[in-house]
Amino acid sequence: MSKVKGVRRYDSSLRTAQAGQTRLRILEAAQQLFAERGYAATTMDAIASAAGVAPDTVYASFGSKTGLLHRLLDVRVGGDEAPVPLLEREGPKSVRALPTQRRQVVGFAADISEILERARPVDDIMRGAAGVDPEIAALRGRMQETRYENIRQFVSWLAAKGPFRGGMSEQEAAAHVWTLASPEVHGLLRRERGWTKDRYAAWLADTLTRTLLP
Repeated sequence: MSKVKGVRRYDSSLRTAQAGQTRLRILEAAQQLFAERGYAATTMDAIASAAGVAPDTVYASFGSKTGLLHRLLDVRVGGDEAPVPLLEREGPKSVRALPTQRRQVVGFAADISEILERARPVDDIMRGAAGVDPEIAALRGRMQETRYENIRQFVSWLAAKGPFRGGMSEQEAAAHVWTLASPEVHGLLRRERGWTKDRYAAWLADTLTRTLLP
């Protein structure tokens, strides 16, 4: 009996891993098709075909095309499928633990740059879809608010280490960071101006330091 139970645990673990790999394959296929054809023109059947799965599997995994796009952005922001809030991940936690404002700004710039490298192409898709799909527009609005709240938390970590330049309030500082570290600015510099990832991260760290800190 103990051997049977062991096999069942192993099979369960294997099925979970395989299901995770299938979801990631679907997400990869969806991102490629959304980028090539546009969100509106991409069907769930086309995503299923590109991923090598049945359409029912796509629906069972994500519920709808909107749910799939939402999950795609979540995975790109976090870097994996783990259900861990962004601020509880190692990058933000290490930034919070840094001893000075300047080191926190540099750490934040490095971490957010990595996130934007993964997530900005998906945000581009979502921004384009929002122009024709009210449901996606509402979803992107909610995610923008979440991004702002996360940045306000980062700004509170900075404020705990000292004042801002010229008596700037936390609210004003958060608005600066929210704008400078946005997917839109990242796209302008990385895609339109052809900056490297390292150049962008260095620019962001320098600009935030000059803008926020005494």
